[in-house]
Amino acid sequence: MQKEISKKILIVEDEKTMSKALKIKLSHFQVSLANNGEEAIDILSKNKFDLILLDIMMPKMDGFDVLESMKKKRNKTPVFILTNLNQDEDVNRAKELGAKDFLVKSNITLLEIVNKINEFFK
Repeated sequence: MQKEISKKILIVEDEKTMSKALKIKLSHFQVSLANNGEEAIDILSKNKFDLILLDIMMPKMDGFDVLESMKKKRNKTPVFILTNLNQDEDVNRAKELGAKDFLVKSNITLLEIVNKINEFFK
């Protein structure tokens, strides 16, 4: 278990109940939270993470803008998109900007998200 706790995850999510639930379910990792894209960019400028869970639809700066900013800064941190958008163009745009996975909140349980993350770190 010691190995997992050293992994750092940034959850960028404006729905507080979702971000808190994820933080609890991922408590075997070091989890940080950002409520919007601007906050995420600020946190990323000061810290390194092993994975980012990124919502798309957020106030101030959306997830696509965060991905574009990361790309410009050559930040190669793996990103899992976690959103309610599921149009092909959204999936394709996120993948083109470097997202490793695209998870639709309404189609996936918290347990499935946690399992995907655990699998990613194996």
